[in-house]
Amino acid sequence: MKIISTEFLVGAVSAKQYPKEPLPEFAFAGRSNVGKSSLIKSLLNRKKLVRISSTPGKTREINFFKINNAIMFADLPGYGFARVAPALQKKWKKMLEEYLSQRNPLIAIIFIVDIRRKPTELDLTLKEWLEELDRDYILLITKADKLSAAERQKQVKIIKAAFMGENALDFIIYSSKNHTGRKELWSTMEKLARHQRDTPFGA
Repeated sequence: MKIISTEFLVGAVSAKQYPKEPLPEFAFAGRSNVGKSSLIKSLLNRKKLVRISSTPGKTREINFFKINNAIMFADLPGYGFARVAPALQKKWKKMLEEYLSQRNPLIAIIFIVDIRRKPTELDLTLKEWLEELDRDYILLITKADKLSAAERQKQVKIIKAAFMGENALDFIIYSSKNHTGRKELWSTMEKLARHQRDTPFGA
């Protein structure tokens, strides 16, 4: 997709603050420091983007962006960052539960995992949560440039076995550094968005 316009709309902490435009929406979720900000910047071909922080644990809202006046991105707070107080983690959990269970325009979650890491309890909890809520997701295996081809193959096998559940639509190996996987992810999202436009919400 050629990016013509990118507009930050709102940083929301509750459903009443969500954008009202019924555009096809994709949410980005993953552990703190998994490379979520770099991924979004890579997708949008922007070196800097307002309201996206490179500091782990700093995003405390659901940040909504309108792309080309046609698609919505929702940047969800990263989870599992040790420096975040338990009370704030609890608040985030409630906020994300509300969003994932109630947001009608949401087509799929881009579920981001680091190719170098073994599946963690928090990652597996999110996968189980998405399955329970019947939310479709695309498994995005990022930081692919950090490993050799042989290491990538080994890690991808482990990650797919852990995370490719019934609601997994696809898996994509990605590198924000060299844009590996960018074309494939955009292609998948555009296909899902076209289908959503042809199928009214609630149908």
